[in-house]
Amino acid sequence: MELRHLRYFVAAAAEENISRAALKLHVSQPGISRQIRDLEGELGFPLFERTAQALKLTTAGRVFLEESRAVLQRMEEGIQKARSVAEEGRGELHIGYAPSLTVQILPATLRDFQKKWPQARVALHDLSTGEMLEQVRAGSLDIALMVKVEGKYLRKLESQELIRYPLCLAVSPRHTLAKAKKADLDQILAEPLIIYSRSEYPEYYEMLAGLFGKSFRRLKIAEEHEGVSGIILGVESGAGVALVPECFACLVGPRLKLIPLDNQVVECPVMMAWKPPVISLHLKQLIESIQSAADTLSNSQGGGK
Repeated sequence: MELRHLRYFVAAAAEENISRAALKLHVSQPGISRQIRDLEGELGFPLFERTAQALKLTTAGRVFLEESRAVLQRMEEGIQKARSVAEEGRGELHIGYAPSLTVQILPATLRDFQKKWPQARVALHDLSTGEMLEQVRAGSLDIALMVKVEGKYLRKLESQELIRYPLCLAVSPRHTLAKAKKADLDQILAEPLIIYSRSEYPEYYEMLAGLFGKSFRRLKIAEEHEGVSGIILGVESGAGVALVPECFACLVGPRLKLIPLDNQVVECPVMMAWKPPVISLHLKQLIESIQSAADTLSNSQGGGK
């Protein structure tokens, strides 16, 4: 028995017709018929009930179909794994990331990954959440590091929460609140607010709505930006204040002041998402490196994950 026997059988079972299976596999109809009959002869039982118009699997044929698909899938996985090893770690991975949320996780991830796969190349792509999800599904991104979104946005993807950052108020060092130890919602409502673009980051807008509840309509939206650099510049210039995760401090240094929220347990969860199944050894190692970096950060926060 050879793998081509299984491929011909699986195709014929899927199409329920020898002619259509032959077209799909680009082989002759007599050839595929002969191979399936040879397979049945070797097995010692029929796989199909044949009529003039179609093929119908026998009970034994249905069982053998499931097993044949598993064998072919396992063989494909084995080829991919062997190819990764044969290439001695050469390859390229594409990571989509949100800069403000991954400023701590990503450097540690890349150090660990490149130590284990020094010849592999990693390409980073600064994208919105929607763009990341779309490109992971399409296969142009291997993995996305982003704010956690609801399950309805993760169709056909695997995901895992990595860490949670407390939400803070970012203000200019010259702002009247810059020396405050805490900021409450009423103070924020009185200030012009700089936010991420609603069209590009709807999850951020939903977070604001959940935080302020009925007071949401009172927010004074001063500016909307499509990226973190616009948020930083807007706040630094004094155009308004912004609600950002605590890890934002690693990006801004002394340019901005981050003030904890008073009496508000609000956290910004970070997640990774990828398209299953994970066959590539590179991607498996990358996922492990991301998880390790997140665990280290979480432990340093005192279990903030």
